[in-house]
Parts: sequence; structure tokens; C-alpha cells
Amino acid sequence: MASTKSATPLDDLVRVLSLGEPSEYRNHTYVNGESMYFPTGRVYGGQVIAQAVVAASKTVPEGRLPHSIHGYFVSAGDIRQDILFDVENLRDGKSFSSRRVNATQAQGSILTSISSFQEPNQRGVEFADSMPSDVPDPESLTSAKDLMTPYAEQSPFANFYATKSPFDIRHVNATLLMGADKQAVDEDSGKQMVWMKADGKVNISQVMHRAMLALGCDQVMMEPVLRRAGLSLVTPGISYASIDHSMWWYRNVDINAWHLYVQDTPTAAHGRGLSFAKVYSQDGSLVAAIAQEAMIRVPDTPQK
Repeated sequence: MASTKSATPLDDLVRVLSLGEPSEYRNHTYVNGESMYFPTGRVYGGQVIAQAVVAASKTVPEGRLPHSIHGYFVSAGDIRQDILFDVENLRDGKSFSSRRVNATQAQGSILTSISSFQEPNQRGVEFADSMPSDVPDPESLTSAKDLMTPYAEQSPFANFYATKSPFDIRHVNATLLMGADKQAVDEDSGKQMVWMKADGKVNISQVMHRAMLALGCDQVMMEPVLRRAGLSLVTPGISYASIDHSMWWYRNVDINAWHLYVQDTPTAAHGRGLSFAKVYSQDGSLVAAIAQEAMIRVPDTPQK
């Protein structure tokens, strides 16, 4: 389905994540979905992870919320093709529901994932790491949209972040959209902090809020590896792709409000890098944790 001219990127995102009507066959549920635009021409990894969460949510008992997803990106998807989500019911317990989701296109599987849902307000131990102190207020930082607007006609990626991204992204550290972080290289550090929220307002379910957080985070998850390695999104000849993605939600999400991503990377080798993130609401609540491994390759010699 083509988006209308009046639709905003956020409107398009809500439509893409809403998916089609489910149909059932034996112990499987099938749900159809489409893709949002991404400059690579491939299905954006955060999108298909988020859609897998929503597809699985259509099959669980009412009221249960996603608390974790673990996904492997099997192959690159084509944004011109619809995606079929095959949801297998693994188990419904008293408190938890487990689902396996296989996302396919004409060429075969592009993602396989297992997600788990839980009845809310379960009693048990409760604690959380504190949000870093003295973090600049997001309103005091420059949005990636404003940073990229002068370059929108020169680069598809700059145009995406300037005009087509459904999120307002604001880096506390120097952005990697325009070049490497020399200070990070000197300090051998991949630490970074990023504020992010929806670019607009949406009235959606908590499942959708959590799915949108999963989609949004994928825009910054490999950046700690790039930062520590002295690379950027515009390094000549660079190629990268998410390999796997794990996410845990611990508290409710409001995608309309600012969230702080506190990120780091412990290691990279064999063309792969591992990154972690803790996600805080602006009041300091730790709402989610994320781990992702990505393939990142650069040529042995600079390209001319």
C-alpha cells in the first residue's frame, strides 16, 4: 500500500507496524506486512524485528506484553516485496507466552525470532542501574534532522534522516553521520549517549510503543562499534548489517517522550562487533536493555 502525500513518516511507521489481519492454520498464524522506505533498498532490520513483535502479539492472551525478543537476521529483505510472518505458538503458561516467528519473502527467510510475553505486574525482586547524571537535556542538543538538512540533496542517507525518519535523534557525543569520532579512538572507547523519541505524537497500544522502541534503537545500535573503531556511516567502502538482536523490556514505554540510550561495545573481531544499550525514560527509569551483533567491514585500502 502506498503512503499518501499528507502522511508523515510517523504515520507511515504506525501503518507499517500495524500489519494485516491474521489467518490461522493448525498451530500457526500468518500475518502479512509491508516495508517502510530505507535508503539501502533493503528491509530495515529494526522494522522487521518490530513487526515480528507485533505479529506475535496478535496471538497471545489479551493483556500480555512483550518482555523479550531474540532474533537472527538470515538474509537481506527487499523493501519492494511484502513480508509474510509465520507465528508458531510454542507455549501459553499461567504467566508467560512463547512464540517463534519466521519472516519470509520470495527468496526465503529474512528473519527468525523467538519472543516471550508476560502478564503485567508480576511480583518479585526489583532494582535497576541509575541513569547517568549531568546528561545534557535533549532540547539543548541539535537534532539529526537539522544536522542532515544541508546535505539532504547530496546523500540518500542524509535525506532519510532529514526528511523521512520517524524519530527525533539527538546525540550527546559527536554524531557519526558526518565523520569518525577521533576522541573516542584516542580513548579506545565506544561509549555514547543518544536521546530519541517519536517525531510527532501517536496514540497506540503499549505493544506498539515497545515495538517502536525496538525499531528506533536499531538506528543507533552499531554506532558504538563504529565509534571505537574510528569509523563512521560515511567511511568510504564500508559495509554493515545487523546479525542478531536481543531486547528486554522491563517497564512501560512512551515513544512520544524522550528516551536516553546509554551505549557501549566490549569487543570486535572477525568483521563482527558487539554493542549493548540501556534505555532510560527521561525521569530516570530503566525501561529496556538491548544487545546486538553486527557485521562491519571496510576495504584494506581507501577507495578513491
